[in-house]
Amino acid sequence: MRKVARLALAATVLPSAALAQGVAVLPQVEVIGTAPLPGLGTPLWQVPYNVQPFGARLLAEQPTTGIAEFLELNANSVTINSPSGNDFQPDLSFRGFTASPLLGTPQGLSVFQDGVRINEAFADVVHWDLLPQNAIASLTLLPGSNPVFGLNTLGGALALTTKDGFRYPGASVEAYGGSFGRAFAGGEVGGASGPLAFFAAGEALHDSGWREHSATRIGRLFTRGDWRDGGDEASVSVTLADNHLSGTQALPLSMLGNPKQPYTWPDTTDNRLAFFNATASHAFSPDAIVTANAYYRQLTTNGVNSNVNGDYDPVTSPAQGFNVQSDATTRTWGASLQLTGKHILAAATHQWTLGASLDSGTTSFVQAQQDATFVNDREAIGTSPFATQTDVATRTRYAGVYAADTIALSAQWTLVASGRYNAAQIATTDRSGANPDIDGTSNFRRFNPAIGATWQASPAVNAFASVSQGMRVPTPVELTCADPNAPCTLPNIFVADPPLQAVIATTFEAGVRGRIGERAFYSAALYRTQLKDDIQFIGAGTGAVNAGYFANVGNTRRQGVELAAGTGIGDFSFVARYSLLDATFQTPFTESSPNNSSANADGVIAVQPGDRMPGLPRNTFRFRSDWARGPFAAGLTVLAVSSQYARGDENNRDGNGPVPGYALVSLDGTWRADRSWEIFARVENLFDRAYQNFGILGSNYFRGAGHTFDASLAASEQFRSPGAPFGVWIGVRYRFDRG
Repeated sequence: MRKVARLALAATVLPSAALAQGVAVLPQVEVIGTAPLPGLGTPLWQVPYNVQPFGARLLAEQPTTGIAEFLELNANSVTINSPSGNDFQPDLSFRGFTASPLLGTPQGLSVFQDGVRINEAFADVVHWDLLPQNAIASLTLLPGSNPVFGLNTLGGALALTTKDGFRYPGASVEAYGGSFGRAFAGGEVGGASGPLAFFAAGEALHDSGWREHSATRIGRLFTRGDWRDGGDEASVSVTLADNHLSGTQALPLSMLGNPKQPYTWPDTTDNRLAFFNATASHAFSPDAIVTANAYYRQLTTNGVNSNVNGDYDPVTSPAQGFNVQSDATTRTWGASLQLTGKHILAAATHQWTLGASLDSGTTSFVQAQQDATFVNDREAIGTSPFATQTDVATRTRYAGVYAADTIALSAQWTLVASGRYNAAQIATTDRSGANPDIDGTSNFRRFNPAIGATWQASPAVNAFASVSQGMRVPTPVELTCADPNAPCTLPNIFVADPPLQAVIATTFEAGVRGRIGERAFYSAALYRTQLKDDIQFIGAGTGAVNAGYFANVGNTRRQGVELAAGTGIGDFSFVARYSLLDATFQTPFTESSPNNSSANADGVIAVQPGDRMPGLPRNTFRFRSDWARGPFAAGLTVLAVSSQYARGDENNRDGNGPVPGYALVSLDGTWRADRSWEIFARVENLFDRAYQNFGILGSNYFRGAGHTFDASLAASEQFRSPGAPFGVWIGVRYRFDRG
């Protein structure tokens, strides 16, 4: 069993580096994990969707701000934007589905760390700043509405596997610094003795931020212990984080002449995480393994957000703005059990998986608000004590059972079938005694299936096709912020609102991939994901990205094309990836968007079938070239992103038009001075291109002299989040002798 497990885990690492460097594709040992917990693994040629694996080597070669930026530079159909104004708190979108740290962003991707779903129970958000990058052995991006991965897998799942001392012995430390006052230090150490192994990794970062009042401080620690004895294995890991992040919001067009300035401030978030995870497995034989998992996760988030008073009136509502203080503690625990086996029946080889999971979470949420006035630099100075407005407790219970069977009908043909039954219960309780109407419990149940097939015509041609179905249930935040007549400021004031329906996704996908010779590869995929009862966050039109309400808007559709090709020539390798995304509304609806120039006298716009969904570029192109000779290596990355519509412009008719597209170039290089010392450098936005990656319609209240508050001059504008300018970082890495 140990040999099988090592093969499956190593194979998720090796292909990513090979694909990125353009040197080898589809080797016989390339095995993909296609279920939440480790099992026997599935050869890539038997996987009926365009899976994208990446390994630790490539992560180390590109010292990005985090996993989200790494995926944007290296994976098809991934884009990021920064509505918060902090580069370490991005929204990540894949095929038009988002995993975001911000309340108010409908989530459509599930993220797993060593088999545990880490979308937070409160709103399914994903905090990218909590993930320790130097502890990751592999990333696998699995597209489609794969039911095996459970709730929230509308457009795909991202599976992270961490390092252990068996596979990653030795130690290294590194440090780098440069633009924006960014200083980083990190290290990792691992080793094994007989049946025992240990691994630890830590990261510390301080960044002053290229925009004013956008400093970031990150501290992360990961430790893991492993035991192996014949067919038995066990591991225990701990992930800790203590991070402080400041943002500065999007800027109206009239203020983009100085993109470093904030719109209003402060806007801060403090995240403190303690995550304990234990996994054990037993191999009954080389073809049968049972894996069990149990975890506990506690996240405490404290934030202060400055907001303009959209109802400002010198007599009836004299406060220029508000500071909103939010405190949330989420505790999640759960367990999973999975059995994987292989046997021959009627001349076909079946590799089957049976699994069950139970996840439970509670959140204590308190929100307070104070009146504020804005000084010349638009700092919101409190003018009254904080008054508690919300004090609620939420509880989620998610249970699921799933099954999958990969049937090798012949040496060329494979049939894959799977399904999962989900049961979800969400309860909200008012603890203040002032809002008993929000007390309630919602239940959702559904079975979702999937089926697919692959055809290995030759080493150069592997064709695949699949149909899959997944679901997402409304979160506690969405269920209590669904009234268009009472928009919320998120983190939101909970009120009694209309019920929301679960979102059902159906994905159709087909493609082909293969290798030509030893160093060339290609892949192409077509997909269409249709959503029923999609939930969208409808902006309230105040200019803040966190003001609005949630609503079922009927059907939506994301469809597109993914193309990739790479080769190697001498010391050079090249990889190019192109993605086309057509994300549109398919059901007509109306929404309040008073700052949209096409709105009627009541501030309402009509969204029609075929209107593009905001925040999602239609075209993305990325190119990577690597050169290596002796102790030297260098890389060039090009990222080109087309235009996107601003939030609030769901009808695509606002006079400001879309947020323009952009193209960025980055460089990286290393010099291996000897077997231990390595010097590395990275340059981002080489040509210092001014660009924006997010837009929202709002009302600008800072049109007075020097961009000071003047409600009498307030006017509708498009707000945009500017991207970072030219930056350069230089660092050193030392690897301790493993001998």
